[in-house]
Amino acid sequence: MKIVTVIGARPQFIKAATVSRELRNYDDIEEIILHTGQHYDKNISDIFFEELNIPAPKYNLNVGSGAHGVQTAKMLSKIEDVLLEEKPDCVLVYGDTNSTTAGAMAAVKLHIPVAHVEAGLRSFNRQMPEEINRIVTDAISDLLLAPTNNAVEQLKTEGRKDYTYFVGDVMYDSVLYYKGLIEKRGKPDLIKGIDSFYLCTIHRAENTDNEENLKSILSALSQADKTIVLPLHPRTKHIIKKLGIKTADNIHIEEPVGYFDMLSLLAYSDKMITDSGGVQKEAYFLQKPCVTLRNETEWIETLDNGWNQLCGANLELILDALDYEPGMQTNLGEFGDGNAARKTIDLIKEKYFKK
Repeated sequence: MKIVTVIGARPQFIKAATVSRELRNYDDIEEIILHTGQHYDKNISDIFFEELNIPAPKYNLNVGSGAHGVQTAKMLSKIEDVLLEEKPDCVLVYGDTNSTTAGAMAAVKLHIPVAHVEAGLRSFNRQMPEEINRIVTDAISDLLLAPTNNAVEQLKTEGRKDYTYFVGDVMYDSVLYYKGLIEKRGKPDLIKGIDSFYLCTIHRAENTDNEENLKSILSALSQADKTIVLPLHPRTKHIIKKLGIKTADNIHIEEPVGYFDMLSLLAYSDKMITDSGGVQKEAYFLQKPCVTLRNETEWIETLDNGWNQLCGANLELILDALDYEPGMQTNLGEFGDGNAARKTIDLIKEKYFKK
């Protein structure tokens, strides 16, 4: 059996690493990795392949950045060429990026089955490009692999019940797998000498491309009662510099970090402040309270007992959330039993293996 895995962005590298590691236990499956090049900076692309031991992509399309339509069109054309050459039994896509949608569209137009990992998520905010990508990909995929029961129920309401399976969250698999290694690594050099801090990431266009939102967030960070460790996406750093925004002394801007360092920083932090979907979950898995710089989340499970609080770019809400401490533990069972990757592969084999 031949599977083409389409990936292109940081969260997809993490998910694919988990499934690819499991795939290597199956002698009857050949996986071909296709990297669209959506994320191409070494610190947010190459380092993840190296750290997570993902097999080198057979194809790297080097698409790079660009307007959504232009980027997606380039991917669609180039992915189609690869699929015509490889003739896989199934195309595997992850998450909600332009790479996800392009991979699914290229496959379905060639009548190749598509399996979508992390299906059924909805923020119900169609201003988010990711939301459109999710809806389109789920609508055209043949196998919908849901990370939570809430995602399963959403797909049922959209008439996709017969294609939907609950497997759990592959990112939960990943955190469980690497947690021991992270503990052995000890405190990252980046925070040696810092006893207490909040970890922060900012990258979504709704915050970075809106000057008022960005200034409000940075103002809230400057008023926080602890040091802020902020590994900053290159694009966000460029915007801050372009706008001439001066950050406060308590905000430590750092280069982007790899997956292991990010988990280590999160494990040692007091709280997480982010506009990332995946990081909200990682905080929940490690029982770290999260302040989300958005007005909605796809991961509604993380809102239980106040572990994750939605603040948008509102300065007062952010500061109030930093003062809040959840009173109960997180409910990790909502994300499966840590075997999502194996269940994903078994379902793909059951559906598409040509005997």
